[in-house]
Amino acid sequence: MLTESQRAHLAEGAAVWGIHLDAEALDRFSRFATLLEEGNRRLNLTRIPAEDVVELHFLDSLALAAVFRPEPGMRVLDVGTGAGFPGVPLALAFPGLQMTLLDATRKRLLFLEEAITDLGLADVHVLHARAEDLARDPQHREHYDLVTARAVAKMLLLAGWLLPLVRQNGVAVVYKSREAGEEIAAARLQIEALGGRIERIADVILPRTDILRKLVLIRKRRPTPPRLSRPSMRT
Repeated sequence: MLTESQRAHLAEGAAVWGIHLDAEALDRFSRFATLLEEGNRRLNLTRIPAEDVVELHFLDSLALAAVFRPEPGMRVLDVGTGAGFPGVPLALAFPGLQMTLLDATRKRLLFLEEAITDLGLADVHVLHARAEDLARDPQHREHYDLVTARAVAKMLLLAGWLLPLVRQNGVAVVYKSREAGEEIAAARLQIEALGGRIERIADVILPRTDILRKLVLIRKRRPTPPRLSRPSMRT
């Protein structure tokens, strides 16, 4: 459960990026914090302590709005979602997203299924699979308007996992640390080969912290060639 101070911090921080969280949304974030803390005792879902969940999980997830604002009805895939980040906070802040939470670890998805039901998120679903396997599935390949990944893998690998799943003119948004400049630069040619182009790299300071998050916005400009699928990759 979030304290009143944490609720105020979350609301004020989200407003920095033009996100209005009403009382109902804040209640749901508070409930998710409780579920996360309870689930963490059983399943070791995250190393972030409860007192830092607003800054390091919730606001970090919502920082996506600094580079891209999701619209209701968008098909969104959160690759390597783990305990639900950034997918669950995005679904709470932007109602109406058709959100799929993808992970290769079943215990995390069992937790998320329970949390989704508890929070009443009818448009959020879980999927137990690997991103590279979905890339070869016609139901998922080049299907999503927005694909996200936070703390999953190096950019060179992520390009091969994410871009085959993005529809033409859709976007992938990758959350990276302040030190990721060289890693991002090294992936540019691979991104182009996969049909994408880096449209923007934004340095975003998380509210009330000195933590800098790099957000990489990749636009899908043309279909990904089938020959560039890489079945040996793992999420």
